Amino acid sequence: MPVGTFANETMSETILIETLHRWIGKTAAAEDRVMPGPAHALAATLDRDLQFAEGDPLPPPWHWLYFVSMSAMAETGPDGHPTRGGFLPPVPLPRRMWAGSRMDFFRPLRVGDSIRRVSEITHVGAKEGRSGPLVFVTVRHEIAGPDGPLLTEEHDIAYRDLPKAGEKAPPAKAAPPDPAWQREIVADPVLLFRYSALTYNSHRIHYDHPYVTAVEGYPGLVVHGPLLATLLLDLLLRNRPQAIVTRFEFRARLPLFDAAPFSVCGRPDPHGGTVNLWAQDAAAQLCMDATAMVA
Repeated sequence: MPVGTFANETMSETILIETLHRWIGKTAAAEDRVMPGPAHALAATLDRDLQFAEGDPLPPPWHWLYFVSMSAMAETGPDGHPTRGGFLPPVPLPRRMWAGSRMDFFRPLRVGDSIRRVSEITHVGAKEGRSGPLVFVTVRHEIAGPDGPLLTEEHDIAYRDLPKAGEKAPPAKAAPPDPAWQREIVADPVLLFRYSALTYNSHRIHYDHPYVTAVEGYPGLVVHGPLLATLLLDLLLRNRPQAIVTRFEFRARLPLFDAAPFSVCGRPDPHGGTVNLWAQDAAAQLCMDATAMVA
């Protein structure tokens, strides 16, 4: 295969990665206001008895409730996402996943504040994986409020092909043993629907069972990566309600589905300052690992 290209067997064309590189440096800006309604709705979805009034801070990473993309139906692709080739590069691989994020928190979002987000595509790369071509796109977000910067986030998006007949799943890694904190989550369609609605996420893998099983080849509805990350930080704050999270990073390892409960787990570093967090499936396989720095 020539350097700088990758082949997608489900399509007739050979994709030039240099074409996708043209999106590096592309920026977009958005403005919003931190209204209490979405925060109250997420608190109810997480079974948290939290109320928010004007000026109250929001927990991290609840910034995902804001700056939601409201594409017109005519601009929506067959997977439910906005059609590609706008802000994000037109990667011609059908599966799209939130692979991970790295966040630095400077100040909390506060109810009533006007906020602004500037996003930039900082990386587009391709490689050949064991199951075929992979493309990774990194988007850097900077969010600011009336008093200056609130947080930065680097968001990794992974694109891959549909699985081939008889293709084996990659070997799973065992989750860490003996968590200090553990909470079982039932990822039923109601929870997934609610989070999709709150974040205006119309990706069909989270709510359309015939689509996700027949088209994308998953065994069930897929749990959102950012929902898992939110549940991990929620676990930390349930056990350390006074903790101030200054940095949080996570990486998706295996998808989780609505077919069985899963657990979010955590263990504070005995020397303080860091909390290790992870999500595991019913077989205790590692599905997401994360680290939070706290003050």
